[in-house]
Amino acid sequence: MGRVFGVPLHLDASMLLLTLVVTVAYAALVRRQLDLGPVAGYLVGAGFVVSLLGSVLLHELGHALTARRYGIGVRGITLELLGGYTELDRDAPSPRVELLVSLAGPAVSAVLGVAAVAATLALPDGTLADQLAFQVAASNVVVAIFNSLPGLPLDGGRALRAAVWALTGDQHRGTEVAGWVGRAVALGTLAVVVLLTLRRALPPLLLPLLLLVAFTLWRGAGQSIRLARISRRLPLIDLARLARPVLPVPSGTPLAEAERRRAEGPAPGAALAVVDSAGRPVALVDPARADAVPPERRPWLAVDAVALGLDTLPTLPAGADGERVMRTVRTHPGAQYVVTAGEDVVGVLHIADLAQLLEPKRKMNT
Repeated sequence: MGRVFGVPLHLDASMLLLTLVVTVAYAALVRRQLDLGPVAGYLVGAGFVVSLLGSVLLHELGHALTARRYGIGVRGITLELLGGYTELDRDAPSPRVELLVSLAGPAVSAVLGVAAVAATLALPDGTLADQLAFQVAASNVVVAIFNSLPGLPLDGGRALRAAVWALTGDQHRGTEVAGWVGRAVALGTLAVVVLLTLRRALPPLLLPLLLLVAFTLWRGAGQSIRLARISRRLPLIDLARLARPVLPVPSGTPLAEAERRRAEGPAPGAALAVVDSAGRPVALVDPARADAVPPERRPWLAVDAVALGLDTLPTLPAGADGERVMRTVRTHPGAQYVVTAGEDVVGVLHIADLAQLLEPKRKMNT
């Protein structure tokens, strides 16, 4: 959608649903209170959506500009169904910076809420301006309070993570603690939604949205716990041991013959590298493509037909540590990564092997 203060701004398609729900709900409210016609009510509802999105954007800019102030790059801000999020290019370097970045958003929402409350008190009662100011005040105060709850993925959860990190010196423990508290917040949100529904105090149109909020909180908290457990195992990543060896096969070799050589060799799990007439690796057999070839066709199909050029595959230096490996995987998702030492290909990292190392108890699809 463009840039704001140099930060890329993205608008998720789910915002269409939020726009529809809020416009209809707010239009019904304002028509009752101000005696407006249907068209005027929907126009006011749409105007409220714009002001709401502006508030969310300023909230996220609070995170983004504070992060940038401490040297953390900002990849972008995305506005979505449940508000928005700011994507940073790395974690905060210290608990103090983590705390400041996490609380910057709720602080902006609180300031906007106070300003809108002051405007509400100053404007005449029963006017459109008064009604809009009240709704902007209420929405920003609710956002500030709700986001300050101490559970991931909320901003308050990041603040809790910073506090545990500062007390224990273990960032991963802080993430895990805040993730479990986030699950409690999700269950509490669900309980409040159920209670309001039983008391008929919740407009039916808002019920699916609030249930989605509770589900998203639960899922986000679970992802945080999982990330903490994965991060603890990053020091175990050793490409010299984890990468599979490479078995060179000349270009034009039948797939069946290449697989026979691998099965009879010292490393049955080796990656098949297609080499040119000078013995230089030029491509890597894609296991998924090879497995899709019927056995009766493999004696007649050259390995080149199921191989990917090395220049199309992401690479990793053999000495890369766990942080660099994970950064490459996030930036260039794929099934295989070429491991190099200088200009030489010394192995191939399979994403399934990396996943098994990081999450040994998790079932993997084979």
